[in-house]
Amino acid sequence: MTGPLLSFAAVTKSFGRTTALAPVSMEIAAGEFVSVIGPSGCGKSTLLRLASSLDTATSGTVRTTTTNIGYVFQDATLMPWRTVRRNVELLGDLARGDRNGVRARAQAVLESVGLADFAEHLPRQLSGGMRMRASLARALVLEPELFLFDEPFGALDEITRARLNLQLMDLFVERRFGTLFITHSVAESVFLSTRVAVMSARPGRIVAEFPIPFEFPRPAELRYTAEFVELAGQVARALEVAS
Repeated sequence: MTGPLLSFAAVTKSFGRTTALAPVSMEIAAGEFVSVIGPSGCGKSTLLRLASSLDTATSGTVRTTTTNIGYVFQDATLMPWRTVRRNVELLGDLARGDRNGVRARAQAVLESVGLADFAEHLPRQLSGGMRMRASLARALVLEPELFLFDEPFGALDEITRARLNLQLMDLFVERRFGTLFITHSVAESVFLSTRVAVMSARPGRIVAEFPIPFEFPRPAELRYTAEFVELAGQVARALEVAS
């Protein structure tokens, strides 16, 4: 099946008398990393719920051309009684995949996110950033074509967040999954994305889009260049108007 991995066509969402989303139309193709930024309560997370079929639109159409979708939440949502390895293997086990294949993929993603040495630790023995890496690794085991991220690094300190941005970017460059990434951080959105969409205050609608011209992989020092600062400033100004 061809076409975008994910598309929203004139999608609205209401909760009783409250309209969370005004008509939203957007497409995400394979190999695109699209960040959505907007004020709190504008419906960003609602878009993810619609994309993952955790909720249904009030009107309009949400389409995906893949069923292989990874979802990373704001919280790591790890099972506290399972080791890091067993948490990472969880989705593969639920999918009833080949057990040896699941273990091999789990080991590979643990190495790719730098947690191989902590595979037998319990979640309570990890830092916040390490728990988020474990959550990311768990989703990677099924090798998703489409990734949905709901502010995964929002609760982390700036240094840890910047490191995980680099790690996620490296994974994106390696695997080129389609990505819908929700964030409150302008700098994060510009650093990671191929395109940034700005949403208005509720009812949320897309009021501006910015293609990001920087080539991958992007060095950490990119954030301090005049070109990056100028583009981040344009996104921030659009966000201020939208709010």
